[in-house]
Amino acid sequence: MKKTIYTTPQDAEAAFYDALQRADLEAMMEVWSADEEVSCVHPDGARLTGIEQVRENWAQIFKSGQRLQVHLSDQVIVTGVMFSLHSLHENILVQGGQGEGGRSIVVATNAYLRSAGGWRMVLHHASHAPAPVVRREVPLEAPKILH
Repeated sequence: MKKTIYTTPQDAEAAFYDALQRADLEAMMEVWSADEEVSCVHPDGARLTGIEQVRENWAQIFKSGQRLQVHLSDQVIVTGVMFSLHSLHENILVQGGQGEGGRSIVVATNAYLRSAGGWRMVLHHASHAPAPVVRREVPLEAPKILH
């Protein structure tokens, strides 16, 4: 049984990103639902299903020695009585390990399900944000005057 009761999906999301930044496996797994139907996809990674695969993968990530600073932006949240879907950008600064100083923007979707034990994560899907589109300015021709 999970110890922490997240009373809102936003509380669960805040705990998820706090655990991610601290590389705290137990705190991370506290956020996740214990169901086998959970799913997690990291950028360039395979789809992980089931709580054991999710736990093992987070353990590997946290053992790397890298620490992430994550600033969330562009959040779009759709919440119902039992389900909440969050689409957002993770603005990440990597510290430590071999990726020191790296910055990236990741597009993420997080899904939370409400149960008797509060809100729990059932999906985290993250992928690299596409490069910004560079638009060229097309010069406008002077209007033609007809008389």
